Amino acid sequence: MPRDSAAPLPLVHLRVVERGSGVALAYAGKLFSDFGAQVIKLEPPGGDPLRREPPLVGTAEGPQSALFAWLNTNKRSVTRLDGIGDCDVLLDGRPPVERDGPSLPATIQAGISWFGESGPYRDFAATDTTCRALAGIFAGTGPAEGPPSMLGGMAGAAVGGIAAFNAVAAALLSGAPRRLEVSIHEANIAIAEYQAAQGVTHPMVEHRYGVNRFAPTCPLGVYRCKEGWLGVTIVTPAQFRAFCDMIGAPEVGQDPRFVIGFDRLRHVEELEALFVPRLAERTAEAWFEEALRRRLPLAVVPDMATLLATPTHRARDAFGTVRIGGAEFEGPTLPQRLTRTPPLAGGTAPKPGEHDGQALPARPSRKPARAAGLPLAGMRVIDLSMGWAGPLCTRQLADLGAEVIKVEACQYPDWWRGVDPRPAFFEERQYEKDLRFGLLNRNKIGITLDLTAPEGAALLKRLVREADAVVENYAREVLPKLGLDYPILAAERPDLVMVSMPAFGGTGPWRDARAYGSTLEHASGLPSVSGEAHWPPTTNQLAYGDPIGGLNAAAAVLTALLHRRETGEGQHIDLAQVECIFPLVAPWILAQSATGSPGPRLGNRHPVNVPHGCFPCAQDGWIAVAVTDDAAWQGLCRAMGREDLAADPALATAAGRREREGELEAALAAWTTGDTADAAMAALQAEGVAAGAIRRPTKLTQDPHLVARGFWQPTERPWLGQHDQPSAPFREAGAGPFPVRRPAPTLGESNAAVLGGLLGLPEARIERLKAAGIIGTEAVPVSARKARAAVG
Repeated sequence: MPRDSAAPLPLVHLRVVERGSGVALAYAGKLFSDFGAQVIKLEPPGGDPLRREPPLVGTAEGPQSALFAWLNTNKRSVTRLDGIGDCDVLLDGRPPVERDGPSLPATIQAGISWFGESGPYRDFAATDTTCRALAGIFAGTGPAEGPPSMLGGMAGAAVGGIAAFNAVAAALLSGAPRRLEVSIHEANIAIAEYQAAQGVTHPMVEHRYGVNRFAPTCPLGVYRCKEGWLGVTIVTPAQFRAFCDMIGAPEVGQDPRFVIGFDRLRHVEELEALFVPRLAERTAEAWFEEALRRRLPLAVVPDMATLLATPTHRARDAFGTVRIGGAEFEGPTLPQRLTRTPPLAGGTAPKPGEHDGQALPARPSRKPARAAGLPLAGMRVIDLSMGWAGPLCTRQLADLGAEVIKVEACQYPDWWRGVDPRPAFFEERQYEKDLRFGLLNRNKIGITLDLTAPEGAALLKRLVREADAVVENYAREVLPKLGLDYPILAAERPDLVMVSMPAFGGTGPWRDARAYGSTLEHASGLPSVSGEAHWPPTTNQLAYGDPIGGLNAAAAVLTALLHRRETGEGQHIDLAQVECIFPLVAPWILAQSATGSPGPRLGNRHPVNVPHGCFPCAQDGWIAVAVTDDAAWQGLCRAMGREDLAADPALATAAGRREREGELEAALAAWTTGDTADAAMAALQAEGVAAGAIRRPTKLTQDPHLVARGFWQPTERPWLGQHDQPSAPFREAGAGPFPVRRPAPTLGESNAAVLGGLLGLPEARIERLKAAGIIGTEAVPVSARKARAAVG
């Protein structure tokens, strides 16, 4: 529903200064400004270079960047340091080499850069695309023969901006002065973690299988319908049977060749030949309505005009009006939908230096600082989530020092432990051996509680009394049925902060829709602007929506906790995960609203940088290259030894190079093929050209920059053994990464410590809970659950 103009803003007590340039910096600042903070943007006299980034919109002052305007709503612009005074936060987007010298007085300082403040890539020339290439994001997307398909836009920088906001918000909660550094590169590794983990034991998950094809499941892609396009993600055997029933082919759903996703992927040509013609018989909207009834994870894949007009999104205020220089258009609203203190929906971007010489509003006095140490030390979070999105949210809170108590049930453990129903899975405790679960649940305490049992639900309420926040991603109806929804839990702890993570939000006709991370990407419209123009709408990741939703959920929790620190008020957060992807789609949403078109699909090309793309290298490698300006063009020519191209006046400008783009791409590919991706990257970087090797996710542990920064932390865990844990993407400046303090918990590992220690239950009662199956340390097979239910 639209924002109540009388609703308070949760960060109005903060003063934040932005210094430097870049989308990650601006997006971190936007998270502060749209939640009410005084954000002062320090620009050079000619204005932030982002003011010239497409899409451009005509104004009385000439063309203005719609992207800049959206990133900078509700901020102040100054071109002089005088008059700023002290501030709570300094967000510094200048390259690390430029940060020496006097700084502004700020309690929290955060340097945001592509690769952090140390390591061999520190001073690399980079773009959003080349950075994501090095983060392992592109290797598995696109045609099997290559090149990998590289999503354009600002997706990587947006993830970096969220990471910076989360680190700073946690530091503000501690109150202790800190200087932080944030690596956009490391932040984006969260997107590739699934493949990095599964690829260790299932190498096929990081291979390319073709456009809209991803291991370990099938079908997962976008298909033409009688009208529109349908995003399909089928994972479980039951879903496949239901999908086959829906399209009128029940016998296919019973075929033993197609039970497992990997098997279906091996027969994808046969399966698509069967169901693609059937999907074309009805509209995408009709199939989606049918999928809602059958609870299948399907979604209409909208174009930008359709997305902006979707009633479900408009009812939730998902788009707001952005203003700059007299022009108005729409852009995504922040997805952190705090029910008591929602963000501003849109706003006005400032002119360069508009607020020079103006007095700044007074600020409330600061709250006393807590002890130094990890920023969230002393906070307690109850984690009721499973899978990827929710656990990534709570992992980030745990990495920042919160005590996170993960609650599972022996009957229904986290599905990222595995969902194999066969007896050997339980007998051999295979549910303790999944590296995905290990990565996402480090630094957490684990207990089991059967919440369907009244005593289990009562114990959870007691835990909530001792907690600051609860995170859950159950289907919308589950917690109300158990008597554990927000109103009930808030009665136990009135200042409780709780985030729920339904796919499309907790209200509206799609509130019960089932979705995976890929379903969320499909529904966001991102595939409609991705890939080559002659391809179908193109899925960019196996499950983009999951990590993006998790990082945004952490930002929502931290914002609500900052509000609670000032007011004592808790609140519920209704986080629609699909809306979390809208900022990644922002360049095209803004172009559609401002100009009437999102622009052409460019594949691996770029609207400004020429040449720009993904090129083959020796040893089956690939490299992303971006020529960002005319000086970089000359550097590219030097690296290739092509003095003839460097001297050609027709190629001296981007416009001239655009005329011969295909020729230049062929010349660049001929050169890159002669060496490895890392050697080509080194040669290009030596000439100041943005370039990044396309890393496979499983090879990230060998990346020399990540190794030099200590990003991978060896960790020992029962059943899993030694494994490498990726670090959080932020750290105290000049220090190593925040530590992995404990491995992911085994099932029910801390039952006695939490129930006996924190809640004070006597040992005899804990034994009775074990005997009743309310707690335990071993997962219960489906057959045993049914037998116990029959006896009961």
